[in-house]
Amino acid sequence: MKRTNDGGVRRIVVISTGGTIASRWQGTGYAADASGDDVLATAPLPEGVAVEVVDLFNVNSSRMTAAHQLALLRTVHETLADPGVDGIVITHGTDTLEETAFLLDLHHTDVRPVVLTGAQRPFGTGDGDGPGNLYDALQVASSVSDLGVLVVFDGRVHAARGTVKSQTLAADAFSDPSAERLGRVGFSRVDIERRPERPAPLPLPVAAHTATPGVPGPVPLPRVDIVSHHSDGDPFLLNAAVAAGARGIVLEATGAGNATPEIAAAVADAVAQGVLVAVTTRVPAGPLAEIYTGGGAVDLVAAGALLTGTLRAAQARIAVLATLLADGGPGDPARSTALLRRLLEGPVRAEPALATGASRSASAVAARS
Repeated sequence: MKRTNDGGVRRIVVISTGGTIASRWQGTGYAADASGDDVLATAPLPEGVAVEVVDLFNVNSSRMTAAHQLALLRTVHETLADPGVDGIVITHGTDTLEETAFLLDLHHTDVRPVVLTGAQRPFGTGDGDGPGNLYDALQVASSVSDLGVLVVFDGRVHAARGTVKSQTLAADAFSDPSAERLGRVGFSRVDIERRPERPAPLPLPVAAHTATPGVPGPVPLPRVDIVSHHSDGDPFLLNAAVAAGARGIVLEATGAGNATPEIAAAVADAVAQGVLVAVTTRVPAGPLAEIYTGGGAVDLVAAGALLTGTLRAAQARIAVLATLLADGGPGDPARSTALLRRLLEGPVRAEPALATGASRSASAVAARS
């Protein structure tokens, strides 16, 4: 069914990638094995929505790789090349959903929505949250516009940037600890309360065209590691990452971005070798800031590292990865640093929702219900 401009049927493509929403009991635990059609069959469809399913892969998201994510990125772009598609919903495991959502958002150039959702309780359980989350995601994907990539979970609508898994088992699994939700969905209504601020999107990287999960590409994907600082922390693991061939490192520091003089010296050595270094914090909420010396953020920035604003480790790593993929090779360190700075700059800024296609479409959905 083709897209219409008169409140007619909205064509949504569901891309299935596995996760708890597709997981069934295997005898000793749960693992993803249900097809996209099986998952879709558990959820009612919102009024005026027609759905097509793409089974891309089926994995527990703790096994997600950059090759999986790039294959998904390519599939999203190929799907949106069809002007008859009104939106995309991606079913995904919760463990790494925040990383995939942010990678997609950094490359999302279309006003049509891409919505990620999943479940905290497995497929087919009597109290499963997957069907409700999928219904909500379909409703959002069929009604909003020009909001980038979204995460819809437990009746809440979140921007991709800054949203992390903040509950291991509870139904309201996702939040942005440093910003309010983007909106809410329920009772056949989508309410968008603010609009996200996003950097200019990146073009589809060359690596996305050849990425196949489990199959090495013609050019190895860049290694990007996360190293955490703690009491008694030393440069050993950071230096080991460099020795292992990391082209990017995210240092998860303490406080507002602090470590030790020894770690600051190791950061300077890494940067001198062409490694991109970003500094985040293990504190759940708030921005980083150049306040302290003695190995603090003042010294880390002086050593050549970039602070990640309100992005935490997993999404900061995706920003570094996206920067390296955009370069496609060793590249120019100054250019890479400038691009990474642009991707990292600023938290999501809350703004009143504007009277755009997003809010008008949401009102239209409510009116039809």
